[in-house]
Amino acid sequence: MEWEKSLIQGTLLKRYKRFLADVLIDGEEHTVHVPNTGSMTSCWSPDSPCAVSLSPNPNRKMPYTLELTNNGETWIGVNTANANKLVKEWLNQEKIPELQGYTVIRPEKKISDSRIDFYLEGHQEQPPAFVEVKSVTLKLDEVAQFPDAVTERGQKHLIELMELKKKGFRSVMLFIVQREDIERMIPAHSIDRRYGELLIEAVQCGVEVLVYQCKLGLAGIDLKKRIPFCLE
Repeated sequence: MEWEKSLIQGTLLKRYKRFLADVLIDGEEHTVHVPNTGSMTSCWSPDSPCAVSLSPNPNRKMPYTLELTNNGETWIGVNTANANKLVKEWLNQEKIPELQGYTVIRPEKKISDSRIDFYLEGHQEQPPAFVEVKSVTLKLDEVAQFPDAVTERGQKHLIELMELKKKGFRSVMLFIVQREDIERMIPAHSIDRRYGELLIEAVQCGVEVLVYQCKLGLAGIDLKKRIPFCLE
């Protein structure tokens, strides 16, 4: 995925009120939009490098959006919405081997009072599949972990995936790791114990867990490799 417009480099001064950050760009301080509901733990520190996108909409209140931070080792994709954009692109290009062969790719499939990120059908050998996508940026104890804050919504998605699996569908939990300084992933039991318990239950139920790492830079974001996932 290439950026629609070239990113602008800056210095991240602080993040506050969840969706706001102050960024120094060419010597001038700007308040920018932060498209991330999590804690962003391990993603930034004061005066760290960052990169923002500039909206073409002249009426937008905050024209800049925080896209990347840098911890000195890697760029980190903090715009969580990009994970779904990447997966849609990779599914259409059949870049994810485990999910190749489906002829129908439908985003935001409604089930009961919720939505699952992708619904796939048309595979000659596999049943229709529901794929839920989560963006991963947290690094603790030298491994990627999810979530970085308690997520009741994420817990609900795992329960829904288990129910879909019991009904005969293929259920997939797809984690997209938006940083390159880790080599494996585990659930963040210390942050959301219930999510970790449900993820263990989901795997035992037959829900598939896939973890793919991104390659990130100022030119864009692309798929790098699949990395191991462990429950503990």
